[in-house]
Amino acid sequence: WRTCNSAFFWCCPSCGRHPTGGSFVRPNKVNFGVDFLTAVNNRYVLEDGPEEDGKEQPVTIGNKPVETIGFDSVIKQQSQLSKLQEVSLRNCVVSCAGDKGAIAKACPNIRRVDLSRNLLSSWDEVLSIADQLKHLEVLNLSENKLHFPSVSPSLAGTFPALKVLVLNRTGITWAEVLRCAPGWPVLEELYLKSNDISISERPADVLQTVKLLDLSSNPLIDENQLFLIAHLPRLEQLILSDVGISSLHFPDAGTGCKTSMFPSLQYLVVNDNQISQWSFINELDKLQSLRALSCVRNPLTEGGSGPQTTRQFIIAKIGQLKTLNKCEILPEERRGAELDYRKAFGNEWKKAGGHQDPDKNRPNEEFLAAHPRYQSLCLKYGAPEDGELKTRQPFLLKNQLLTLKIKYPNQVDQKVTEKQLPDSMTIQKVKGLLSRLLKVPVSELLLSYESPKMPGREIELENDQQSLQFYSVENGDYLLVRW
Repeated sequence: WRTCNSAFFWCCPSCGRHPTGGSFVRPNKVNFGVDFLTAVNNRYVLEDGPEEDGKEQPVTIGNKPVETIGFDSVIKQQSQLSKLQEVSLRNCVVSCAGDKGAIAKACPNIRRVDLSRNLLSSWDEVLSIADQLKHLEVLNLSENKLHFPSVSPSLAGTFPALKVLVLNRTGITWAEVLRCAPGWPVLEELYLKSNDISISERPADVLQTVKLLDLSSNPLIDENQLFLIAHLPRLEQLILSDVGISSLHFPDAGTGCKTSMFPSLQYLVVNDNQISQWSFINELDKLQSLRALSCVRNPLTEGGSGPQTTRQFIIAKIGQLKTLNKCEILPEERRGAELDYRKAFGNEWKKAGGHQDPDKNRPNEEFLAAHPRYQSLCLKYGAPEDGELKTRQPFLLKNQLLTLKIKYPNQVDQKVTEKQLPDSMTIQKVKGLLSRLLKVPVSELLLSYESPKMPGREIELENDQQSLQFYSVENGDYLLVRW
């Protein structure tokens, strides 16, 4: 801060990234902030006051007194600064470290600090605080407009135990990240959201321990920049929400192969982007360690095919995926998704040169590029038969009704009946219908079916969540009911 022509106005050149940026405010409106230890004392130290026979002091919420049993002991425990391990000073106008050594003397055991939304203006001031907290593991500096050094800080300012660093909305650049990173030798999680970052160079001998990197809401990041961080050896989680990415291609891996990039990446978040092509999802199958994906609010996922179909296709296209959009993929869901995918593109596969005979099965490169896993699904489940690939009639209710004959093998007195059921009806709902008709609890019913096309073969309807269509039940089939 400096005086500008008048005693009534002040100028702050550090309020923006531009060297001549500033604001004019009245001196009596200026808050110059407090040092770290003062903020800790204001927040955590219990002022001495008269005790009333050792009783808990009453607290009033609204107009009602509330009994606060045990609150005094908690407050007193927090008041012992030397025992504090976690400190939250968000929005506490902290602007500096204060007297040298004062923090280390008063509260040396702090491990986690939230300093977000304060008045810290330089990285040197942060170093002055952190240098006194040798056990510091978690530090949140979000929403402090920090000035970072133009040269690498001295090793004296390292964070020897720091594992989590949050620098969201601090104005840091990628070059400044790499410049400061030697001081974070054991860092595992780095959050850089909303900094207008552009990845300009590959990390060399820094960030090698990072397991989680959040680059969300940095719209300057593109596909080519991601390749600069593709060889971080321990990176397991990458968060790329709202960066505007629309395409991805790993040039070192062909169709059906795995890329050497992002070797440890297990969890990828690409929500709120511009992904509109299935080729993006195809590329993700090349990531050798990917197990979880979050991909919502993209043109691809918000399109007309419906969320369930989109989910099925993503599961079918990424073979090793275990979790999609925070929902676990159970084995039966994967099986159903892969079978449906295999059936949905069966006709296209045949037109491209696919054939049930392995010796004649040679789909063209265009099809394989669009459906890299299709051949492996044919090996897993068998090539689709012609009967599976018949074009369905237009969607009319009468075209979706199945006429089934219902038999009761264990009930000789029950006659064979005939029912019309929608092919989309789940096994659970069929059981509910039969339960009401037969007065038998749903839990006791066992269903299977026989088809005249497969004499002597009985197929169990074992998954209550699947539909009759899923099991390929057709007109004229026999539904077998046991209890």
